[in-house]
Amino acid sequence: MSAREAKAVKSPVERTPQALGVQDRELLEMYYYVRLARAVDERMWALQRSGQAAFVISGQGHEGAQVGTVYALDRDKDWLVPFYRSVAAVLVKGMPPAEIFLIQLSKATDPSSGGRQMPGHYGHSGHKILSTSSPVTTQLLHADGIAYAAKLRGTGEICVTEVGEGATSEGDFHEALNFAAVHKLGVIFLVENNGYAISVPVSKQMAVPNVSARAAGYGMPGVTVDGSHVLDVYVAARDAVARARRGDGPTLLEVKVPRLTAHSSDDRQEKYRSADEILHTKEHDPVHVFAAELRAWGVLGEAQERQIAERVRRAVDEGTELAEAAPAVDPATATRYVYYEHDAPPGRGR
Repeated sequence: MSAREAKAVKSPVERTPQALGVQDRELLEMYYYVRLARAVDERMWALQRSGQAAFVISGQGHEGAQVGTVYALDRDKDWLVPFYRSVAAVLVKGMPPAEIFLIQLSKATDPSSGGRQMPGHYGHSGHKILSTSSPVTTQLLHADGIAYAAKLRGTGEICVTEVGEGATSEGDFHEALNFAAVHKLGVIFLVENNGYAISVPVSKQMAVPNVSARAAGYGMPGVTVDGSHVLDVYVAARDAVARARRGDGPTLLEVKVPRLTAHSSDDRQEKYRSADEILHTKEHDPVHVFAAELRAWGVLGEAQERQIAERVRRAVDEGTELAEAAPAVDPATATRYVYYEHDAPPGRGR
């Protein structure tokens, strides 16, 4: 997409970064993470298409939602409970590209599970990223548990958890929001609405125009933001974080994002999306929209853009090399962490 097309996608927030108290260095760091997440995602697809990775579930188009939200956290103190598209979120939270590629290639040194989970199941104890499982929406209840424990202990930690809009049709969504609201927990429920639950359009998922409308039923604020505009997402997330820190409870933050790829590497979106719709979606690509906004604000120049592009290229290439060189999982360890292990007598099984 050209810079002219990107500029045509206007932000509804007619305020300057300076008026919002956001420094240029912060904007450039957000842009770096948006670019890095896209490059990592593209490399994941290349690894899968070359036969090195079994599966990809992409986060392209979701970068603005995730970078804007997670950037508002205290990244050392607070928690992230991700979902399978959380490439940008885990990068901002502290995971380098190499660790994402270790997960993608199911290597023995994969920090999430030692190669035991399928790709997209991000987790890292050192960065307070809770690993999630395949059943959709279960992680919201885990986020409640983290926030409830933090409230009891008085640690001041808060938690961001991510889902797609399709996950809001699950019963876990109701249970998690209701419990968090009743107990005024410091949780931000980030719903990344890309318009499709695999192949089911949002019009067939719910009868309300916005997921955020459901927040009223739980007694919490519901906010909808355009994920093409990273700064708008950051401001909304910053407000939600401040609310949680004050002890005022959770926020349902819906960020509408463009889905730029198929649901996964096993999906063909051309079967249920028209060519015109897919092409129009690309006009809202947060990478290009954010770059155009930064240029318009006088924050991003050609030299800075070249420097960021080189940092991204180096990080992705070095991360790929490290992951490819990492040891594979030893098949003899397949049952480790699955069955209880004890000192069995010789000749006896575990």
